[in-house]
Amino acid sequence: MINFSAAGSKSLQVGMLIGLTAALKDRLLDRHLSPLGITAAQLKVLRVICRGDDTAVALCRQLSIHSACMTRMLDRLERKGLIIRTRDGADRRQVRLLLTAQGKSMSSMLPTMEVAAMNEFAAGVTSEELMRLESLLAKMISANSPLIG
Repeated sequence: MINFSAAGSKSLQVGMLIGLTAALKDRLLDRHLSPLGITAAQLKVLRVICRGDDTAVALCRQLSIHSACMTRMLDRLERKGLIIRTRDGADRRQVRLLLTAQGKSMSSMLPTMEVAAMNEFAAGVTSEELMRLESLLAKMISANSPLIG
């Protein structure tokens, strides 16, 4: 295990690179998704709803987004006709999020657009380098899994 205090600013450098990488990925996704009129952040919300996490609380937890920001995001998706909010039949206090027909149709197009964006994103690395990066990131996530949702 690396002790970053002994390595000086290396931990900051790695953290900054990961943050910059995530921001670049989202900008590329935004560009690829712009013909559909959605953003990378909205894509993530739609993806989580498709997986079955259908409450704002679950979305906030999965995506690490503050509830007020999530409410605004859901308002935008609802105005675009991609989701609807409905009361849970068993617990009227609970609001469920459902994809509309338009939302389902759009969701079926998203993987192709994501692949195109990620291919552009990874264009500067070899397949072997990409596999190594994936392995390292998976290892870091696994080591910190208690901190994830």
